[in-house]
Parts: sequence; structure tokens; C-alpha cells
Amino acid sequence: MRRQIVHEGAEQLTYEIREIVAVAHEFEKLGVTITWENIGDPIQKGEQMPTWIKEIVADLALEDYVYGYCNTQGIPSTRQFLANEVNKRGGCQVTADDIIFFNGLGDAVARIFGALRREARVIGPSPAYSTHSSAEAAHSGYEHLTYQLDATNRWMPDLVDLENKVKYNDSIAGILLINPDNPTGTVYPREFLDKIVRIAKDTRVFIMCDEIYAHIVYNGAKTCHLSEVIDTVPGIALRGISKEFPWPGSRCGWIEVFNQNTNPDFKRYISSLINAKRLEVCSTSLPQYVIPKVIGDPRYAAHLEKRRRIFEARANEACDILQKVDGIFVNRPQGAFYLSILFNEGVLNHQQKLPISNHAIRHAVEEKVKNVAVDKRFVYYLLGATGICVVPLTGFCTGRLGFRVTLLETDENKRLWTWETLVNTIKDYVNSAPGK
Repeated sequence: MRRQIVHEGAEQLTYEIREIVAVAHEFEKLGVTITWENIGDPIQKGEQMPTWIKEIVADLALEDYVYGYCNTQGIPSTRQFLANEVNKRGGCQVTADDIIFFNGLGDAVARIFGALRREARVIGPSPAYSTHSSAEAAHSGYEHLTYQLDATNRWMPDLVDLENKVKYNDSIAGILLINPDNPTGTVYPREFLDKIVRIAKDTRVFIMCDEIYAHIVYNGAKTCHLSEVIDTVPGIALRGISKEFPWPGSRCGWIEVFNQNTNPDFKRYISSLINAKRLEVCSTSLPQYVIPKVIGDPRYAAHLEKRRRIFEARANEACDILQKVDGIFVNRPQGAFYLSILFNEGVLNHQQKLPISNHAIRHAVEEKVKNVAVDKRFVYYLLGATGICVVPLTGFCTGRLGFRVTLLETDENKRLWTWETLVNTIKDYVNSAPGK
């Protein structure tokens, strides 16, 4: 072409959680039965949205008005409902104008980073959730900036690392949190959030907190919303219904904006998000009309509690089984529905493999594992030998070696088979290297 048309950050747009799907489909055509443990879709794994929520959706779907455009920022009555929910928590108070709807949080993340100046960087956790890390890296054209989560301390942020990086890198304009965290399942106690707010206040940066799993907290953990601790710091919380109802296909998410009226630059930035949204007209209407009727229903609290108990039981089940395996390290999750499994240092190498009797599948795996990280090598062998599709931890913007699995399987026999198969496969793989 006569001019370069590719954005400088195009190569940063990677999403290992979905990219492994293409490999799995390739193996599936060769005869592998796939067990999908790569993506956080509760519906795909057999969870059903409660009938009473479906009935609310169905009743609204019969109303003509839900099929039209809505306000660019979202349906005013729904935004007011959500603003009231924020204000009930105490802390930072908001209005309906501080709520902005998007077509899922993926859309919100793309727009949030896309509206930033290229030179303005947002530092995020490592391991990182790929949607955030890729979007931030793509907007800047450089690798995503990260602070470390400490696996030896329940994946809590290394606050010294975070503070030093923010303090001595003046390109950093924002701090990203994911609470509860994906992929680690960690939950930030209030005292950690308070310390991060102090860092932001001292260095004059904003905070962005992904709270999509805010109501999936268990195993005795306690946390709070960003609005409760943000004080006067400019901030954004990301929320949605995909994991809570659960209704991932709704593609409905929103942001809660804090303290925009106290900081002119931050207010201009938020205004730019709204202006960009106007070019799209608005987000999908029906899910927005559903939200107040579901979240405001007296049955909703019991629904959330039931799901918390389910994921707590599954997290403990998985950890109790996997912690018996030598060579790996497992932190017991306290939130969301993921489990990150670390290989101990020196356990993995490029000589390890698993027996695969099907020649075509074995050949496909051997082709895939050339020049890849050693945890990705394990993931490909696991996929070819057992059909279990997980995500290598190095796909989450970290040098730590391991993989992430979900806690979503509703079939108890299938779930137990998955854990036991992982146990046996890890043992076989680790002991397969020459000299073992």
C-alpha cells in the first residue's frame, strides 16, 4: 500500500483465552473431544439463568418500547437506579450522569483505553486479564506496564513495586485493579484498596477497577467497592451482568465514574468517552431495561448467595485435589470463578511430552510446541492428549509459568474427571523428561 495503514499497537492485540480456541477446533477435527476450560462463560458450562429472571426478560421482550434506541449513556431510569445503588454503599456519591452503558465490558475497555493520549499509560496487575493488557498496550504501541501480584501472599499486589513504578514513571496516568481478580481468584481486602488509593492520591493518577465479579466473593474473604474507598481520587469502576445473572450474551456493561467534577482534565476525558459513544448512538436497550427489575427484586440477594456457595465449594474441591501434586503451587481462590495453577521453578522444560497414540494429533501438537513458552507447551500437550482446553499463564502478561482453569463445570462427574485427569497428566508430563 502507498501508506502504512496498520496501527503501531496492532501486534499487541492478543487474547490467549480465545486464541487457544482455534487450536482446540483444529484438534477437534482430528478426533479430540474438547473439554472447554478456557473461557468464563457459565452458560456454556451448563449453568442456567434462574427462571424468574428469564420471566422478567420474556415479559419485557413483549413490550414494543424495548426495541428502540435509548439515550447515548443508557436508559435514564436504569442509570438512576444504579446511581442509587452506588450511593447506598456510602463513600463517593454519584448521579445518573456518572453512569455510562456499553455493549459489554470489552467494548468499555476498548473505548476507555482508546480515548487516552498515547503517552498516557495505565499500569495493571501481572498476571493480567488479556482484554485490559492488550487494549492498554495497543493504545500505547508498547508492552503493557505491570506491577506484580505476589503468589506467595495470596496473589496480593506488591505495593512497593506498584508505588515505585508509579512514582518514578511519569507517563503513568492511571492504576488498573481487577477485584476480584481474573485470572488468580484473589480478592483485595479493604486495607489494600486504601493503600492503592493513597498511592493514586500522592502521585495524582486515576484508578480504574474492574468489578465484574464483585458479588462472587467467598472463602471468608471481605472486600468493598471502589466507590467506598476512592475518596477524592478520580476513578472508574467497571460493572456488568454477564457473570452475575449470568447473561454473557447480553453484552451489557457499564462504568461508574467517580469525582469527575473535581478534576477538569478527567471530566474532559469522560466527556470524550460519551462523545465517542454518540457516534454509535447507544448500547443495546433490552438488557438495560431488565437490570432494575432483576437487581431490585427481593430474590436477587438469595440468587447471589447461592452462587457464592457453589463457587466456594468448587474452588475448595479443586484445590483439595490439585494440592496433592508435587511440582505445582495452588492458591485457594476467594472470588470470581477461576483457578491459577503455578509450576514450581525448574519443573518445566522443552523435553517433556505426553504420549498421544493418534499420529495426526501427535504431529499437530509437535508442530505447535516449537518455539513456545514451556507452560504453553504443556497446554498444547494437555489439549492433544486429554482434550482439556486451558489457558497458559504466560498468556496473561506474566513470566510465571502455569495455566488457568475455570470453576464453571456444572456436571459433577465431568468436573471430578477434569481435576483427576489434570492430576495424572501433570505427573506424567513432569516425569517424562529424559533422566526422570
